[in-house]
Amino acid sequence: MKILMLVPYLPTITMSGGQTRWYNIIKHLSKKHDITLFSLIKDDSEKKFIPELKKYCKKVKVFTRPKNPWTIKNILLSIFGPFPLLVIRNQSLEEKSEIQKELKNEEYDLIHAETFYVMPHLGKTCVPTILVEQTIWHEVYKHYVMHEVPILLRPFFMQDVAKIKYWEKHYWGKADRLFGVSCEDKKAMLKIVPDKKVGIIPNGVDTKYYGERDVKKHTPPRILYGVTNFEWLQNQEATEILIKKVWPHIKQRYAGSKVWIVGRKIPNWIKNKAKNGELLVTENIPDARDAYKSAELMVAPIKGAGGTRLKILEAMAAGLPVVSTKVGVAGLHLTDGENVLIADKPRDIAKKAVMILKDKKLAKEIGEAGRAHVEKYFDWKSIVKLHEPIYKELLEK
Repeated sequence: MKILMLVPYLPTITMSGGQTRWYNIIKHLSKKHDITLFSLIKDDSEKKFIPELKKYCKKVKVFTRPKNPWTIKNILLSIFGPFPLLVIRNQSLEEKSEIQKELKNEEYDLIHAETFYVMPHLGKTCVPTILVEQTIWHEVYKHYVMHEVPILLRPFFMQDVAKIKYWEKHYWGKADRLFGVSCEDKKAMLKIVPDKKVGIIPNGVDTKYYGERDVKKHTPPRILYGVTNFEWLQNQEATEILIKKVWPHIKQRYAGSKVWIVGRKIPNWIKNKAKNGELLVTENIPDARDAYKSAELMVAPIKGAGGTRLKILEAMAAGLPVVSTKVGVAGLHLTDGENVLIADKPRDIAKKAVMILKDKKLAKEIGEAGRAHVEKYFDWKSIVKLHEPIYKELLEK
């Protein structure tokens, strides 16, 4: 089957959860299908990932988007134009033109698009289109506005949220098949497009890859949050909760452990905390397994809905016990006390983290059960197989 795949950022396992998702989907789909990939990049430095993608793609075409979304032009367009900033900063007239040429010159069986905001590049086409959403974007930005934006500025930001919701609905309706990554996301999508058939293609993880590396645990024990991209607003919020609200309770009950923040684009206020010895920071770690395998546990006090949750799946695949919120493990079908520990209040999150720190047997049991759960339900090999009947059904229509 000949597939044209559209993604907003270049797929790679070294960056964000979404990019990891796309990389693995392409890697496994390429065994049976010919894939042409269209993607945006911020600058030429990202082109270093193209040779790896060419192992699996027939063609890889990239187009530049603004490195900084907060340009005067983008802000004015988002205020006075029909599109939200999320769409504007990911627009490329060159990509739109090249997609039209590609569809005119080549015959494709279907188009696989990831995220609604790549859809404006597509235009009108008779080729069957699948759209997969990793998150409900208007909910993500609404959560940010209500918790981080000053009250006086909220009306301006909520206007942008309303635009995101409008265009989500528009492009969800245009797609021939629509998918979310969890039951929770599916329910949210059906509220907006109740007449649409919405399916689920979950996120996954390469359990063999994360399980095979052997790394010595750090002393004193480290409480990990990562490995993640801190451009994602929920990660910034979760880290702030961990450092300012959860960590003080852990220190009272278990002296000597360290909070360890690992990821990309770590905010300066976190780095400044590390300078005075309150926590440890590692930016751009070469191998994520070094973090998952050497930490004692992951604490993920996630409050905002949305996101891929790949860091939690990866941690579990590495056998690392996880303490998180109900929102943090939403859609993963985990059971508190069996394969994860779940709590929502900072004091309760700290209490469960200390349980893991003090009880090595419990830590091992939770870690092994988490790994078994991920291996059974979220390995990429089984998840990519879900695409085959979807593609077949679409082509038979």
